Amino acid sequence: MLAKRIIPCLDVAGGRVVKGVNFENLRDAGDPVELAKLYGDAGADELTFLDISASVEDRSTTLDMVARTADQVFIPLTVGGGIREVKDVDQLLRAGADKVSINTAAINKPRLINEISDRFGNQVLVLSVDARRAKTPSGFEVTTHGGRKSAGIDALTWVEEGISRGVGEILLNSMDADGTGSGYDIELIAAVRAISSVPVIASGGAGALGDFARALDAGADALLAASVFHFGTFTIAQVKSELASHGYSIRL
Repeated sequence: MLAKRIIPCLDVAGGRVVKGVNFENLRDAGDPVELAKLYGDAGADELTFLDISASVEDRSTTLDMVARTADQVFIPLTVGGGIREVKDVDQLLRAGADKVSINTAAINKPRLINEISDRFGNQVLVLSVDARRAKTPSGFEVTTHGGRKSAGIDALTWVEEGISRGVGEILLNSMDADGTGSGYDIELIAAVRAISSVPVIASGGAGALGDFARALDAGADALLAASVFHFGTFTIAQVKSELASHGYSIRL
């Protein structure tokens, strides 16, 4: 059995880690490089940086942040936000990122998935899918702008297209559950697991230790969380101990 991964997520805006509910009412959670090192030392399996402001003027700051983090942390680092072209991926990988996460740019230009995968391999490419409940064939739609704007695409259809174009993983963000602490969206995870031939990273809603095992039971391969780690609800070690008690293989 492959070990299940625990991935702290650092939403970055203006050079600081922030967290809110449904991407609103953001609170400062600290310095991204300091938090990254803390989580690396605490047993995180990977780290994800998402530049939620994704503005052009922040790009140099993001590259510097990635480089400084890569010097301090020795676990895989995924970076997303503001990636619009293949050259953006090249810059991030050269700065020290191991993988990149794309979202809005892929929706606007699906061919970008093929271009990145063909150039660098699908192992570096994560498709971030911000999904919420809607009246679509699957019951879920893709959104942009922090879950506030519909992309007019069925979420499962988009996952299938992304996989066919060459993504290596799906980062599945529940916009309904994000930051609420109400638990991962089990129905959404199970629906995507049923059609996905690549690993699924569940995100959005972690609030109790039991939430993590339930998400794995639903089919997630890895679990991403933010608030519960940033604000000390529990530690990565506590999560891993809980998962081990449920029989899941984890990296100690």
